[in-house]
Amino acid sequence: MSARKDVSQFCQKVSVNVVFTGQVQMIPLFREHVGFWTKERKKSLRVGILFLIVALFIQFVAHQYSEKSATSFVGDLFLDNLPVVDFSYIIVNGAFLAIIIGLFLIILKPRYLVFSLKVVSFFIVTRAFFVTLTHIGIYPSQITLGDSPIDQFYMLLNLQDGFFFSGHTGMPFLGALIFWNEKFWRYFFIAVSILFGTAALFAHVHYSIDVFAAPFMTYAIFKFAELELFKKDYATMRE
Repeated sequence: MSARKDVSQFCQKVSVNVVFTGQVQMIPLFREHVGFWTKERKKSLRVGILFLIVALFIQFVAHQYSEKSATSFVGDLFLDNLPVVDFSYIIVNGAFLAIIIGLFLIILKPRYLVFSLKVVSFFIVTRAFFVTLTHIGIYPSQITLGDSPIDQFYMLLNLQDGFFFSGHTGMPFLGALIFWNEKFWRYFFIAVSILFGTAALFAHVHYSIDVFAAPFMTYAIFKFAELELFKKDYATMRE
């Protein structure tokens, strides 16, 4: 009985230590959330989430319309001269990885969260609008995605549809603008934007104007959100 009691006490101590250690590790991870979420900020967060849901729906409808209305392809100075390289791994897997990294960052840093939700939603809606205006067909040598689950999920989300302007180039650049004051992440997202833009051109999944115009369109979207639409959320982010 004594041995059984000793084993029981040892197990309880181990369990307590595991739980305690887990708590010690988690508290620093989310320490920036402590005291941050006022009633007003919670309300703004709910608005941001709703805005994102609506934006994703608008994007889906716009891409469906663009796909049905597409006409023939046009010539392109870069695509006509660049070799076709299958960069589908970068375009698909890289896109999801970049999304995961971005989500992780804004969840850890709540002051970035609300503005990021809203400016990303504004980016999606703006791009959806331009997609409906450009009915250019697929370039004939564009790569085709595979049958892997992640490729199929990518296509299910309609991430492969729509040309002007390139979301692969624009969204990471938007991440760089959001995290501009954090040097590592600024250059990281700029590098990702360049990588994705290059991959999109060599894979012939975007016309060159889609890629080269994306940073300018993204900067305009960001500045309009900063100066006009979401000034208060931007001020919170830069505190």
